[in-house]
Amino acid sequence: MSNIYGDWLREQRLAAGMTQQELAIAAVMTRSHIAHIEGGRRIPSKEDARRLDRALNTGNVLSSFLPDEDAAVADYFEAALQLEQQATMIREFALSFVPGILQTERYARAVLSTSFPPVSEEECDRLVVTRLGRAKVLDDPVEPVVWALLDEAVLRRTVGGARTMAGQIMHIVRLVEAGRVRAHVLPFGLGVHPLMQGMLTLLRFEDQPPVAYSEGIQVGKVHDSPSMVDRLQGAYDLALGDAMPLKESLALMRATAKDYGHRD
Repeated sequence: MSNIYGDWLREQRLAAGMTQQELAIAAVMTRSHIAHIEGGRRIPSKEDARRLDRALNTGNVLSSFLPDEDAAVADYFEAALQLEQQATMIREFALSFVPGILQTERYARAVLSTSFPPVSEEECDRLVVTRLGRAKVLDDPVEPVVWALLDEAVLRRTVGGARTMAGQIMHIVRLVEAGRVRAHVLPFGLGVHPLMQGMLTLLRFEDQPPVAYSEGIQVGKVHDSPSMVDRLQGAYDLALGDAMPLKESLALMRATAKDYGHRD
């Protein structure tokens, strides 16, 4: 992923003889936020960019040449992957597939093996390892907090066969029963809901502004704009309010997994 903006910010900071902490104080930001911008993992808001310009005496360069905050990133999940590993709260909405951090190996392999253009078995293995590596964020028993909002289609559309689906659904059930994850189902009977256009991830951090990541066919976007993040959070909250309660969602998942088990 290109990082011309972050590299230029670092050069200006060093030219001014400032540490990241000193720049953070001058620009009324956090040091970690500065580090993420310089590392290409974040795009500052327009107000942040204006404060950086003032602190570094760079006119309006950082404000005028902000990267397009809604542009698809190269290797489109790369930026979101970095942010996912730093988040203290992850809220997922899945329209078609189980969220990546909740996927089992069999399910992940079934998903990744259907990509187009087709990938080699070796490349598929590499992608599966990367996918499963994301789940390590769940090794900590407390953080990040993880919520999963699942369209019922995620449970009903068979991926990798009945055995794979049964194992995948019960994996989520066990995570919920252990108190590590909350999962709610948006039932078919609900009809249209605010998140039907694609998948969505909402990320919160200890000392940085929240971001959102949305994904469609062969494209993903990291949304850093506060107004856009607020809109997406509002849509998520509306959909969550219409979802099945936790106990009912668990009952549906157990019943669906049992049904898949009978198909073997």
